[in-house]
Order: sequence, then C-alpha cells, then structure tokens
Amino acid sequence: MMKKTSTLTTLFQALVGLFLGRAAASAAEQYVYFGTGGQGGSQGIYRSILDLETGVLSEAVLAAEIERPGFLALHPNGNFLYSVCAVAGSGGGVSAFAIDRSDGGLRRLNTQPSGGVNPCHLTVDRSGKCVLVANYSSGSVAVLPLVEDGTLAPVSSLIQHEGSSVNKQRQQGPHAHSVNVGPANAFAFVADLGTDEVMIYRIDPEAGRLTAHGSVKLKPGSGPRHSAFHPRAEFAYVINEMASTITVFRFDEGKGTLAELQTISTLPGEWAGENTTAEIQVHPSGNFVYGSNRGHNTIAAYRVDRAEGTLSFIEHEPIRGEVPRNFGIDPSGTYLLAAGQTSGTVAVFRIDPESGELKFTGSEIKTPNPICVTFLPCNTIF
Repeated sequence: MMKKTSTLTTLFQALVGLFLGRAAASAAEQYVYFGTGGQGGSQGIYRSILDLETGVLSEAVLAAEIERPGFLALHPNGNFLYSVCAVAGSGGGVSAFAIDRSDGGLRRLNTQPSGGVNPCHLTVDRSGKCVLVANYSSGSVAVLPLVEDGTLAPVSSLIQHEGSSVNKQRQQGPHAHSVNVGPANAFAFVADLGTDEVMIYRIDPEAGRLTAHGSVKLKPGSGPRHSAFHPRAEFAYVINEMASTITVFRFDEGKGTLAELQTISTLPGEWAGENTTAEIQVHPSGNFVYGSNRGHNTIAAYRVDRAEGTLSFIEHEPIRGEVPRNFGIDPSGTYLLAAGQTSGTVAVFRIDPESGELKFTGSEIKTPNPICVTFLPCNTIF
C-alpha cells in the first residue's frame, strides 16, 4: 500500500511539474495577430506565437476569415479584438471578435458600418466603452459604442473633416488616417493626411460622443499619418507619410494641446529614391522611438531626450522585406516585429535595451499581405 501511495505521489508530482513547466513557458509567449490587406492570397486575420525567450515566431495560421481586415485593435480586457474591414454595399465597416484565450482563435461577434468610406485605423478607448475609427477616403472619424459582451453598437458620433492642402494629387480633400486616445482618456487625436492637421477632440466614452476641441497644423505637404504618446504623457510623436519626417510635440494633458518641438527626417541625407513613411511607436521604456520607411524599407530608430522629448538618430535597420506598412513592439519591449506588406514577410528583431539598436534574430515567417501587428499575452497555452 505504501509503495502504491509513493508511486501515485511521484506521478502526481511529475504531473504538477509538467504543468508548471508549461505554465512557465506560456508566460514567455505572446499571441501575435496580423491584419492583412486582402491581397497575396490573404483570407483574413492571421495568428502566430512569439517565444519571448528565443525570439522565434511560429508559422502564421488563419484565425478568422474576413475581407480586408486591415488595422486591428485590442480591448483593454484582452478578451475582444476589433478590425476595420470591407463590407459589401457599404463604405466599410468594423468587426468585433471574441478571443479564445486557450488557442488565440477568433469568433466573430458582429459587424457595423464605420460611418464613412475606407476605414483605415481604429482604437479602443482606455475604459473599453467604445471604438473610434478613422475613415480615410471620406475624411471622417466615428465612434461605435461597445456592449458588455464585446459587440459593437451602431455609430453614435460622426465628425466630417473639411479642407485640403498643397499636394493636389493626395491632398485634394480630408483623409483621416489614424485615431488615438490620449493617456488620460480625455482627448482623441486624429491625424489627417489630406489637411496636414492633427485634429483634437474631447471624448465622452459613456455617451459615445466626440466634441471638437482644437487642432494643430503641420508643415504643408507633410501628410501626417500615425501618432504615438510617450509613456510619461508629456510628449507626442507624429509620423508624416509624404514628407518622411517625424514631428515631436509637447503635450499638455490638462489643456489637451500640442506644441511643436522638433521635426526630424526618417531618411539618410544621401537618399534620393521615393519613400513614404507609415508606422510610429514609442518603446515601453520611453527611451526610444521607431518609425517605418516604405521605399527605403527600413525601421528608423531614435533616442529620446528624457527631459525635452526630442529625438536623436540611432540607425536605419533593413526589415529583410519590402514595404513596412506596420510593425509592432511586444509589451515587454524585447522584440520588434516588422511586417513587409508586398514581400508577405514578418521579421523579428531584438531591441538592445541600452542602445535601442535592432538586431535581426534570424526568425522570419511568411504572412500574406501583412499591414498590422498586434500583440496579446498568452495566458493559457498548454
């Protein structure tokens, strides 16, 4: 009897050890979702797993079928994912998905019209009460309230931008290109490529309403595209698609204002080819800023002056692919994943925590037409 008990105890301890070992491994992994542009054989949103210890990215698998999912955004609770998408007979839409935390699978909940034409970017407010979406072709921004089960309600607030700028081919009218919510969840910021402005709105998440608050003008022909805030909430960074520059702003969170501090090129001085920029992100430490060059096909890295928020150039790192429309920095700040839209690749780079330099890990996967990289910590991979 004693021998049998001992055997059972040993088996139990072994199983516990195995469980704990796998649980520890899962803590060092991240789900990664890729929004796609609907070309290159894409069928929708793809999912991979990033090993934070080795920097190896697993083969991408289809997580949800959807037409041209494009940009993605996570709910703050990590249970829901939202995507812009194409909708037959409509200018475009936003789709909601429930996330299966056991395998990262996605289950579509519902889809609502985005209130405009060609939605290109979206975000969830920090309280998780609503989704904000930028409609590129119509030049508008909309709010869609969220129900407790993660589903989307119809548009509750829609603001149409007006105006144009100096480039007659690309700036003949407004083109809202991104919408981000400030650190205190009080203001929303919309970069409009067509009017060379960042529009500032006061946001009421409970009512699902935006109210015009102000704007800031950039140099004519800049074409502001995406923005990002410093972790200390004192600075904001806007990447300008047409001018291939980054503009640094001092942000007054109480007043909801932006004051320009610096504009710096994303390209080397000798570059003479065509280029447009796309994504910008601030490292979780607040020490570095990264921006993507399409044409030069690099990630431009900068060190942040902690007192002034201004940038100094570090390096240009080739993405090992073509047209980096988007990249993502994992929440731990260890890796940067650069998506090559036309090459259909995603390459993994380790971020040096002291210098901010990027080092290719050798891990690269194929993903059809990737244009968005979004991370979710893995809690239950067994």
